[in-house]
Amino acid sequence: MPHYLYLVRHGEQQDAEHGLPDGPLSPRGKRQAQLIAERLSGIPFTSMYHSPLNRAAETAAIMAERMPALEPQPSSLLFDCIPSGPTPDMPKAFESFFGPVTEAEIEAGRAQMDDAVHEFLTPAMGDRHDLLVTHNFVIGWFVRHVFDAPDWRWLGLNQANCGLTIIRVRSAKPPVLVVHNDLGHLPVELRTGLPELQPV
Repeated sequence: MPHYLYLVRHGEQQDAEHGLPDGPLSPRGKRQAQLIAERLSGIPFTSMYHSPLNRAAETAAIMAERMPALEPQPSSLLFDCIPSGPTPDMPKAFESFFGPVTEAEIEAGRAQMDDAVHEFLTPAMGDRHDLLVTHNFVIGWFVRHVFDAPDWRWLGLNQANCGLTIIRVRSAKPPVLVVHNDLGHLPVELRTGLPELQPV
């Protein structure tokens, strides 16, 4: 039976460059949410879940305006988090990222993502198309899991604001990454949230 996860990173946050932990969407973020909703409006979604944080909840609400049959549901499994800590095989270039991160944050993130993988990547009995509006590191962890990559490999798997990642969940075989960070619905000026410049 077809079972797909559609992972969308929230739209651009207002004043995110000033280090605010959460907040409303910027005007660009609202437009990004409208465009990803238009992109996905023909999918027969079974459910829609979102991180409870403001920027993800607002993204989901804007998307639901285009898809009125869906009722966005908050899920604590989709909170922004640190999915894992440093490991011996991790490249030293990533060590500085973990400087301000506490062991408690790492343990909480690891437990959250273990539960999230079990909840969302367990094969369904029937056709399912689940839409998840969440955060960059959460999506990176799902992609890492699909490839059974080392725990640290979510680092560097970046997704733009309102970029689209699709995973197919299968019962007899491992899950498949269908597409990662697809930005075809976003014009160049709305492709935000990535540390690297994107080719036009």
